Amino acid sequence: MNTTLLIIVLLLGVILLTLEIVALPGGVAGIFGAGLIAFGVWQTYALFGDRTGTIVLLCAIALCVLLLVLFMKKKTWRRFSLDEESSSKVNQLEPTVKVGAIGTTISRLAPTGKALIGGEPIEVHAVNKFIDPDRKIEVVAIEGYRIDVVETSDDRFEK
Repeated sequence: MNTTLLIIVLLLGVILLTLEIVALPGGVAGIFGAGLIAFGVWQTYALFGDRTGTIVLLCAIALCVLLLVLFMKKKTWRRFSLDEESSSKVNQLEPTVKVGAIGTTISRLAPTGKALIGGEPIEVHAVNKFIDPDRKIEVVAIEGYRIDVVETSDDRFEK
């Protein structure tokens, strides 16, 4: 086996094993990484003798530990992490949104979409069927942040 190929096999094994520990759960990368390291060390023992094989084995172990320590530091992960904060919020239920409130759909409720209730756009959930835009709806239930609505043809609320 070529020396360059042997070095590539060992480095790839170390990288895969380190990524398994730090970022890629599931075992596949770790198994391949450990297999590549074992194959590379075995080939080093076979081609270059006991002394060189032992040195390569110790270097592979030291490199795995070094990469693990490097990846576990906070500054390393800041390069990969998202620094922005999400400003989105779930429905902020105003006292005006109550069971029995009437509104109009803004988007198609399939089954979730936006509706205008009390002058505020609010995310709602259609109970029985899909509801097209610009249809009258009535709030039938509020469970936590979920607002259930049904299409209504009640003209009592016409101005």
